[in-house]
Amino acid sequence: MPVRLMLASALCLFACGCTGISYYTQAVEGHLRLMAMARPISDVLDDGTTDPALRQQLEAASAIREFASRELALPDNRSYRDYADLGRPFVVWNVFAAPEFSVDLQPWCMLFIGCVNYRGYYDQSTASRYASELSSAGADTHVGGVPAYTTLGYFSDPLLNTFLRYGEQEVARIIFHELAHQIVYVKGDSAFNESFATAVENEGVRRWLARTATPERLRNYETQQERKAQFRQLVVDYRDKLRVLYASNLSLEAKRHAKTEVIAEMKETYAALKAAWGGFGAYDPWFSQPLNNATLGSVSLYTKWVPAFQALLEQDGGDLPRYYQSVARLADLAQAEREAALSLLLPKPAALKD
Repeated sequence: MPVRLMLASALCLFACGCTGISYYTQAVEGHLRLMAMARPISDVLDDGTTDPALRQQLEAASAIREFASRELALPDNRSYRDYADLGRPFVVWNVFAAPEFSVDLQPWCMLFIGCVNYRGYYDQSTASRYASELSSAGADTHVGGVPAYTTLGYFSDPLLNTFLRYGEQEVARIIFHELAHQIVYVKGDSAFNESFATAVENEGVRRWLARTATPERLRNYETQQERKAQFRQLVVDYRDKLRVLYASNLSLEAKRHAKTEVIAEMKETYAALKAAWGGFGAYDPWFSQPLNNATLGSVSLYTKWVPAFQALLEQDGGDLPRYYQSVARLADLAQAEREAALSLLLPKPAALKD
């Protein structure tokens, strides 16, 4: 089979929303260009012309990669052992869409991986044009830059400048997250897949910092995690308010007006939360963009089941190989059974606890 045809067939295992010839072509060609740019990290380090700052970044990323397999039982393969500088800030741009009066993200389906709730493009302008087409048809849309993606082990995913630039902690987060997808991946269940990988990244970064960082830096990370959880809960709470609104008997115009009010209230609540954080404004850029059903959905997609997965890890005594086996058993269930099992793992609200 010709190389391009083999690659095209394999790419359909992970490319999101491969639903048309033009989309299919850009996905294949985009990944081909990425792989052609990749060089073994050892070669980059041996190159006397390598910038000292890049050398330091790659050495740190290599140590993180070794930690991932040695300490977190993540796959020990060629992923993240090469490096590519794409010359742009993101590797792909994902398009999210939802109906005007629904908080459920639009799915894009394909044969091998089922349905996913986003559609990725290697070119930002192409992603924006597609989002504009969806908006013209009445959908809420959101375009978000993505620093990394995984081919689920079918290819050797390289380190990229798109996430190396964020620093060691973010590099660790992304490597742990993407390698987790190679352990368990359920066709057609984006919330399960992303929540599991997020839970692994959280635990992985915590363990990595406990091993390599000062106690102060570890405390700072725990504070960041608390704030991130509060931000995500804020988004979930207001997404739920919108869900109730859309299910009401109000007229469309009344719903449209109330939707604007709910989003404005969410911004006010964030302002109060930010003040409680002492002015910490890491989420200001998110709140400064247009907020709609798709924007909110792009956040909750990654976090829906994270507390359940964290509870499962605690049940397994923090033993990651045992935990991965437990997650794999959940993955084997039908989706309704899987969600029921995850729901039982979710922490009870304080008012419901004994």
